Amino acid sequence: MATNVKRKKKKAEVMAEDGSMTLTGHLKELRNRLIICAVVFVVGVIGFLAVSDKLIDLLTAMARNANYTFVFLAPQEKLMQYFRVSLIAAVVITVPVALYQIYAFAKPGLKRSESFFFKLVLLLGLMLFCVGILFAYKVTLPFMLNFLVTLEGTDYITASISIESYVNLCLTMFIIFGCVFEMPLITIILSKMGIANPEIMKKGRGVAIVLIFLVAAIITPPDIVSQCFVAVPMCLLYFISIFLSGIFYKPKEDDDDEEDDEEEDEPDEE
Repeated sequence: MATNVKRKKKKAEVMAEDGSMTLTGHLKELRNRLIICAVVFVVGVIGFLAVSDKLIDLLTAMARNANYTFVFLAPQEKLMQYFRVSLIAAVVITVPVALYQIYAFAKPGLKRSESFFFKLVLLLGLMLFCVGILFAYKVTLPFMLNFLVTLEGTDYITASISIESYVNLCLTMFIIFGCVFEMPLITIILSKMGIANPEIMKKGRGVAIVLIFLVAAIITPPDIVSQCFVAVPMCLLYFISIFLSGIFYKPKEDDDDEEDDEEEDEPDEE
């Protein structure tokens, strides 16, 4: 009997009389979803620590093919890179889980069309970020490393690279290209909001290209090769974004007109 009373009290805390979830219920659900993300992250860290040497081998493979030799300059430097790579790999695994938890938490309050668009944004964003990282790993970094190691100069200068600086370079390029490849998704969102106008984007493409090269010069290492390898994909993505903007662009005036029409139709329906 006492157990049933406790269950009813707990249910009353979570669900209101009209069947909707109370603030306490939302907070409990949010807590549970955060716990799931934390557990996935901790398990990921422990799991990736067990194979951290293979992760380092994967990162350094393209440089070893270019005859780079890696060193560590501080006693703890090598060990810290193993921990660092494991933490980042765990974050990568946790992000899709966290995105799903965000969607599941927001789903009850979304309309069917909003729910579909939300899922599209999450899946497309995750896919584009992974494509950006893959592009950096397979195309940009190998070419950049081969180019830099084959620069003509004095023969007595050899490439012995600190493992920390190399991991920093890889992670920086992965983050840059992952974010850069999100440009089409951002354009779709802004177009749906009526902000990204395809005509304005077409007229301003010259200024946009200059700004892209300026941004590439700021966010990349100080060499022209790195800048071009970031700027050129950004320019291509900008032109793709113009095309997508033309498909998804929805002027604000149309939204206002639709709302006015709905308001006019409501009295007639009554």
